[in-house]
Amino acid sequence: MRYILLLIVGISAATFLAGCKAGGDNPGKEYAPNMYHSVAYEPLSQITDKDAGTWVNALDNGRGEYYNSNEYNPFKINLRLPASNTVRRNAHGWLPYRGTNDTTGLRLASKIVSPLEATPALLAQGKSLFEINCKHCHGAKGAGDGKVADKYPGVANLTGDAIKGVTEGHIFHVITYGKGLMGAHGSQVSEEERWKIARYVKELQK
Repeated sequence: MRYILLLIVGISAATFLAGCKAGGDNPGKEYAPNMYHSVAYEPLSQITDKDAGTWVNALDNGRGEYYNSNEYNPFKINLRLPASNTVRRNAHGWLPYRGTNDTTGLRLASKIVSPLEATPALLAQGKSLFEINCKHCHGAKGAGDGKVADKYPGVANLTGDAIKGVTEGHIFHVITYGKGLMGAHGSQVSEEERWKIARYVKELQK
């Protein structure tokens, strides 16, 4: 009798341990599935089936683990537009740049003063951003001799007499909207980063 009991215990233990083995598409036995399959609200996707993922839901909430619709929004959508007449500000509290992409906008931008104080740390950050975003065209020293300039002649020499007199606001505007051969970089480089690059360009012009 004793041996039969040990045999049963041994088989049960082996079965239990075998269920813990994971590999390939088999995740093994999951102690707390809701911890492994955390479902956050996805703004660009919406699962409306409340039974989706019921088999992995360890919570007694009457719905599937993968259901991710927001009950408190219209149509249970996850993505919502901001309230009307609201304006997004960045971490510094700045309003979005409203300059227009035309000659008037460029003229007005030339009068804008940089909101950032010139410090060694800011110049170092501006140099790093310049090397990432500008060096391939304008060259390491801004002389318009980057690798891209060999293929597309006419890249601006930022240290030349024609550009030395422009302001940081002018440079900021051109980075935002582009000018001539240069494309717009407003969607790739944040406003704060554009001001840092503009400050560094003025440093190169000295």
